[in-house]
Amino acid sequence: MARWMLFFCLLLGTFAARADERVFYQPLNVDATLSHAQWQKVWQDTAKQGTRTVIVQWTAYGDAQFGGANGWLANSLRQARQQGLQLVLGLKMDPAYYQRIDELDTSGLAMYWQAQLGRSLAQQQKLRKEWKLPVSGWYLPLELDDLHFLAADRRATLQRQLKDFAGKLDAPLHVSVFSTGKLAPAVNAQWLAEMSTVGVQVWWQDGAGTGRLAPLVRNGYASALPCSVGIVREAFRQVSSEGQPFRAEPAAPDASQTGCHPGATFSLRYRPWGRVILDNQRNHQGSDVQNH
Repeated sequence: MARWMLFFCLLLGTFAARADERVFYQPLNVDATLSHAQWQKVWQDTAKQGTRTVIVQWTAYGDAQFGGANGWLANSLRQARQQGLQLVLGLKMDPAYYQRIDELDTSGLAMYWQAQLGRSLAQQQKLRKEWKLPVSGWYLPLELDDLHFLAADRRATLQRQLKDFAGKLDAPLHVSVFSTGKLAPAVNAQWLAEMSTVGVQVWWQDGAGTGRLAPLVRNGYASALPCSVGIVREAFRQVSSEGQPFRAEPAAPDASQTGCHPGATFSLRYRPWGRVILDNQRNHQGSDVQNH
């Protein structure tokens, strides 16, 4: 019995390590108030957890530049590199993104996306020239979903745009997608598989934290995904209602869909070793961009 218990604990540890092999970090302006020593401990503890890669959700959020090349974010990420962590750097996020894609028709959406890709390409070139951080990939913070890309022609246009954009980068492009239940699981899986074939690493958010879909439905979507699509496990539970500023509490990520998929966790501030980031945010609540 003791041998089986040991095996079970080791198995759980393996799942946990794999789930946190990659962790998202979403920069907020308020994070600038953390000290050098606090960031050092966060990154040390992150590496000790078995994390290999940090996916930074964005490096520019509207007018927020997080201090630029010599600012707090760039310096913090240099500390992460000193701990042996690889970086996938997020590009430029439009704060009005979700409002804009709600308003636009198909042609307008394509034009808007092209403009945002242009801004993200300029940000990538700026990061290469000024920040000079070694990166293993670039993350596009404009999240996709099966509501706004329900129409096949929208998905086809998006794929062409992403292929063209990925071809201009010097490291792999990463994008993330969440499901609203509009596309059938098999059709959704085919869409994400097709995006993967044009040089894009696709991440599917499991939705456990936001609770948009019932667990059985979420599992159906996850089970249909090809192995090339990564799964982002949400390590939080949303406690705010629709229309309210986003609020969430830390929660253990769902490791039931580990399987053959690359794994990542959202996000660092909700993990036990990143709790200082969340506590600091709450101490300064109301003075920042909204997260998630």
